Amino acid sequence: MQAINPATEELLKFYADHNDGQMAKIIDATDEAYSSWKDTTFSHRSELMKKAAAVLRSKKADFAKIMTEEMGKPLKDSEAEVEKCAWVCDYYSDNAEAFLADEVIETDASRSYVSHRPLGIVFAIMPWNYPFWQVFRFAAPTLMAGNAALLKHAPNVPGCAEAIVAVFEEAGFPKHLFSNLFITNEQASEVITHKHVKAITLTGSTRAGKVVAKQAGAVLKKCVLELGGSDPYIILEDADLDLAVKTTVASRLKNNGQSCISAKRFIVPVAIKDEFEKRLIAEMKSYKYGDPTNPEVDLGPLVGKKYREQLADQVERSIKAGAKCLLGGEVPVGPGYYYPPTILTDVKKGMPAYDEELFGPVATVITVKDEVEAMRVANDTYYGLGGAIFSKDVKRAEVLAATKLEAGSCFVNAMVQSDPRLPFGGINESGFGRELSHHGIKEFVNVKTVYIK
Repeated sequence: MQAINPATEELLKFYADHNDGQMAKIIDATDEAYSSWKDTTFSHRSELMKKAAAVLRSKKADFAKIMTEEMGKPLKDSEAEVEKCAWVCDYYSDNAEAFLADEVIETDASRSYVSHRPLGIVFAIMPWNYPFWQVFRFAAPTLMAGNAALLKHAPNVPGCAEAIVAVFEEAGFPKHLFSNLFITNEQASEVITHKHVKAITLTGSTRAGKVVAKQAGAVLKKCVLELGGSDPYIILEDADLDLAVKTTVASRLKNNGQSCISAKRFIVPVAIKDEFEKRLIAEMKSYKYGDPTNPEVDLGPLVGKKYREQLADQVERSIKAGAKCLLGGEVPVGPGYYYPPTILTDVKKGMPAYDEELFGPVATVITVKDEVEAMRVANDTYYGLGGAIFSKDVKRAEVLAATKLEAGSCFVNAMVQSDPRLPFGGINESGFGRELSHHGIKEFVNVKTVYIK
């Protein structure tokens, strides 16, 4: 494996893959660590998880530097990501015991209750776009529940993978309880079927999710899949346009536009289209892209050459199909995989910008005649991860969000984002299962009925 700086295209470091023999030893060592960890107390686990949060905060600058070098997000965003990881560690340190407490249920038994017991090793296949957060949001509840973990991280962020393992080791967790595997996709298939591995979690593309779901299903193992998204942001006629524009642009350009839950389809009534687009252009122009280590920069490069080529192709095909480019749309000359903030309007069904997920800083404006058509267009997708509605009539927007918009997370007058306190995940081809909150920690436990006559 190799890490390449997407801002400079320079090779950072080579990393040796694990061969099959090394992989087997790591899995065995992780299972051995689990055999004693599963019987530890919540107070012991909580103490170590608090230390993990402290390690993250004390070395925030170091971890942020690794993230920015390997995947290109602005340094200030990398630092914020480390802080969020510390938050999720603290959250499960404080709440895991209550979440997994025995649930007493009155029956004709002298005592009957539900106990939540660890399953074993959870195998995580994680993406590059949030290389620390995606891992910690699975790892904190998984370890606090008494499980062990194996990580196959994205091959372009190997330094992040090693750094995360070091966090848990420095915090005092047993060696190999959380282990990293530098392995191929073919080897990952073997890990899924390994007798010591009891569950799988994947954050990634819908294509990858279908492959993993099929493999896990063939051996009857639980999996949680958080996949792609083409999130609709609906701006109703009575919306506060300043709020709507600032929020939608912040969401669309967050993480260099490389986020499953960013605003991707801007659905706007024809009555406010011209004013919305005028403000949208001004707001998008205000974001500066360039060297991600520059504190004044808002956007860094895309993570790799092939990702920029794919995005540019989607934009070009949409324009050829009739979409109009209001801003950006051209690949800049020079080193680094940069792509400018871009706006496409007059987007219609059948265009890549309507039907596909655009993973980069491209906003697509879809015009509708009214609220009814807006909801139809919002739900006209294979995905179902998140969505947002903007309106001054908050009650009306809440009803639409709760009952009409089909997605795992629906926000009103705010951008969709993950929060340790709230369940996170999608429906349809955005996956199944939930992460975070009490829902997330219960995904990988044995919900055991205990009955005493």
